[in-house]
Amino acid sequence: MSSINQSSVSEFLLLGLSRQPQKQQQLLFLLFLIMYLATVLGNLLIILAISTDSRLHTPMYFFLSNLSSVDVCFSSTTVPKVLANHILTSQAISFSGCLTQMYFLSLFADMDNFLLAVMAYDRFVAICHPLHYTTKMTHQLCVLLVVESWVVANLNALLHTLLMARLSFCGDNIIPHFFCDAAPLMKLSCSDTHLNELVIFTVVGLVLLSPFVCILVSYILIAFAVLRFSSTGGRWKAFSTCSSHLGVVCLFYGTIIAVYFNPSSSHSAGRDMAAAMMYTVVTPMMNPFIYSLRNRDMKGALRKVLTMRFPSKH
Repeated sequence: MSSINQSSVSEFLLLGLSRQPQKQQQLLFLLFLIMYLATVLGNLLIILAISTDSRLHTPMYFFLSNLSSVDVCFSSTTVPKVLANHILTSQAISFSGCLTQMYFLSLFADMDNFLLAVMAYDRFVAICHPLHYTTKMTHQLCVLLVVESWVVANLNALLHTLLMARLSFCGDNIIPHFFCDAAPLMKLSCSDTHLNELVIFTVVGLVLLSPFVCILVSYILIAFAVLRFSSTGGRWKAFSTCSSHLGVVCLFYGTIIAVYFNPSSSHSAGRDMAAAMMYTVVTPMMNPFIYSLRNRDMKGALRKVLTMRFPSKH
């Protein structure tokens, strides 16, 4: 951590919104605010509905409530800072604040990744081994899977944060983004970043690809199992239970791939910011809508919560 003291840069400037014309800045500010409020409200309603409806006390909804909690934290890591900077007409973020933001971004992105994989496994057991579902997906196993996800995500985020903290930043402190990410920070460093890059390609590759492979294998096995169903109604029911999760998976991984797996020559600050906005703001906002609109039990639980919160005067 002594490397931090040797750095001549004490703060960074996040120029994500300030690079736009004034009218566009105001529109983007309003858009960020609306999406953030929708994210927080939607995910909190999901958590409340699951906790108050005993019919939803199942592994699938246990994982969904955890995903909603992570999504609220994920958006809260970036959006409030963007809104505060716009109101205060300041783009500054301290060195320690930047590293802290990077740590929590990595933590919650990893948790989203792991939880989507765990939910895919839950759907696999429910559809491919329905008779053994209750004995396989016990409460103890569900808690263990979530705790293990938190441990691995914390270790991964801590590793990248400590590696970033050892770098020196000598002059340029302008980040053409609305949050602190590893790639733009390494570009500003005057230290050797080969170790950081190696760890990102190996560890992040494993952390990102392992859950993705788990999801892929789970849904290939689910597809084979569904095709063996004799009744059309059974196939449709199986597809319906997976469609919401598949929608969230496609949205999450699609935006991640757009940001990190495109050729660098095709990148521009505007496109990178739009893609990053998709997975840090839009995806957490859309998850509650995707799960509630295609889920009859969830819609019923949400109606119950809303009528409980806004009772009639009679």
